[in-house]
Amino acid sequence: MPGVYQLSLDAMEASVDGLVEAGIQSIILFGLPAVKDDVGSENVDPEGIIPQALARLRRRHPALCLITDLCCCEYTDHGHCGILKGDEVDNDATLEILGRVAAVHADAGADIVAPSGMMDGMVRAVRAALDGAGQEGCAILSYAVKYASGFYGPFRDAAGSTPAFGDRRQYQMDPANVREAIQEARLDEAEGADMLMVKPALAYLDVLATVRRESTLPLVAYSVSGEYAMIRAAGMNGWIDERRVVLETLLGMHRAGADAIITYHAEAAARWIAADARA
Repeated sequence: MPGVYQLSLDAMEASVDGLVEAGIQSIILFGLPAVKDDVGSENVDPEGIIPQALARLRRRHPALCLITDLCCCEYTDHGHCGILKGDEVDNDATLEILGRVAAVHADAGADIVAPSGMMDGMVRAVRAALDGAGQEGCAILSYAVKYASGFYGPFRDAAGSTPAFGDRRQYQMDPANVREAIQEARLDEAEGADMLMVKPALAYLDVLATVRRESTLPLVAYSVSGEYAMIRAAGMNGWIDERRVVLETLLGMHRAGADAIITYHAEAAARWIAADARA
C-alpha cells in the first residue's frame, strides 16, 4: 500500500507527530511482534511492542486518544484470530487471552481497547478483565459486525497474518447476511460495549445504516486496506481525482451513520479538510 508502512517505535513517534499536527485526535495501534508462535505470546507481554508504543505516545502526546486492537492474528504463526484446537479456533480459550491483552494494554495507557476477532462473548470477557484489573475507565470499541471480506488482503500481507490454512469464515460473518449484523450489535451492546464498529465500510454502507437504526451507541466505520488500495492505485494512475473520491467516500460513510471513521486516508483527508476550511 503506497504511503503505508510498518514502523519502528522511533519512526512511529515521528509519524504520530505528523498526525497530531494535521489535527487528528485519535489513533489505533496494531502490533507486529519480533517472534510469532502458536498462541501469540507477545500479545499478552507487558513489555511487548504495543505496551512500549503506548508508553511512548502517552508521554509524547498526553491528550491523544489511544486505541489498541486486541486481535491475535498478527501475533500467531498460523494467522488465525485465536487459540487453535485442532484446525478450528477455540472460542472460550481465546476469550481468556483477549481479556489478558485488554488489561495489559489498559495498564500501559490505552484509552480504548478494540476486540476484533468476532469471538462469541468477547465484549463480556474483556469488560470483566478490565474491571478486574481496576481499569473500569477503559472503553471498549467492539468490532461487532466484521465480515469475512476479500478487502483485507493488503493488511494481511503487511502484517503477515494471512491464515496458514483454511479461512476465517468460522468466526467472521457471511457477506450476504445482514440480519446477523443486528444480532451481533445487540449482543455486544448488552455485554457492555461502549462503541460499535462495522467492517469493511464501502461495500457495507447498508449494514452501517441498519446498525445505526438499531443502536444509539457511537458507531465506527472501518474503511479497510483494500478500499484504500483501490482508491490509491486509481489515483496514482490518474484514473480518478483521488482527493475528491476520498472525501466523497468518507462523506458517504458519515451519511450512512458513522460517528467516526478508521481510515488509511486519515492524515491526507485531515489536511484536505483543513485546507478547504481555510479557503
